[in-house]
Amino acid sequence: MVSTSAPLIHHTVLLDEAVDALVTRVDGVYLDGTFGRGGHSRRVLGRLGPGGRLVAIDRDLDAIAAASSGSTRVDDPRFSIHHTSFKGMAAALAEAGIDGKVDGILLDLGVSSPQIDDPERGFSFRFDGPLDMRMDTTRGESAADFLARAEERHIAEVIKDYGEERFAVSVAKALVARRDGGNPVRTTAELSSVVAGAVKTREPGQNPATRTFQALRIFVNAELEELEQGLIAALDLLAPGGRLVVISFHSLEDRIVKTFMARESKSVFDRRAPFAEPRPSRLRTLGRIKPSEAEVQANPRSRSAVMRVAERTDVGSAPEASA
Repeated sequence: MVSTSAPLIHHTVLLDEAVDALVTRVDGVYLDGTFGRGGHSRRVLGRLGPGGRLVAIDRDLDAIAAASSGSTRVDDPRFSIHHTSFKGMAAALAEAGIDGKVDGILLDLGVSSPQIDDPERGFSFRFDGPLDMRMDTTRGESAADFLARAEERHIAEVIKDYGEERFAVSVAKALVARRDGGNPVRTTAELSSVVAGAVKTREPGQNPATRTFQALRIFVNAELEELEQGLIAALDLLAPGGRLVVISFHSLEDRIVKTFMARESKSVFDRRAPFAEPRPSRLRTLGRIKPSEAEVQANPRSRSAVMRVAERTDVGSAPEASA
């Protein structure tokens, strides 16, 4: 176990690739939907001219504090940061005094290393700490609170649907049996121990608790619903030619992003009005990028990352989707 006093270092995934895809105008307006510890934001600011603007948002109060103080502080008049979720993008832009469309939006969906490596946040089975898992600790219920009150069937559904865990029912039964015995799980170590006893076979190189921890984190933070809302909000905010760049870290997220971009890259016909003009495509997909071998070697947490890029089309432009 590492000391909690050790510096929590964050390695920004696909840093150059994301900023290269995002920034097309040096005097443009951009939004970083997940500030984290500011890796992408700092690189964007380095690309912008004096007339550029960057608005960042984050649900995590620790990220807001990191942008405002200490060695990670961003001291730049072109920058502002706001405590909100993806669905609050428009409000954050208005609060920053920006009225109108933006030239690019970046959504990095990963959990930051400081979040994972801080035992008090409860994201990782590698450190013993309170079983919290909330991105925004000012609202919602913790993972421990959910497991303390949910029915066995609901727990199993969450672990199966969000963690794709084959032994979800066994894990749920074990958690409820422990709770009924008067000792509900309250820490990451307790949860990891219960899961280890319930998962019958292990994937090579993977801790048996991996899928359960992922599932509970996604559920507690409503990550997939938040992503869907964020994609819709981003599309509405992008100016023609503006870029949407999304970095996901597991198949459930990437599937939502891929489906959204593919759908919005096609013309839509209204079957109720067969002679009406189709609604034109609103996005043009520009590609899919994975981390290089060198990046994966330097930062193993990047190995599952997938970046997808799309561009907002002008009204009436023809679809031009790519793989």
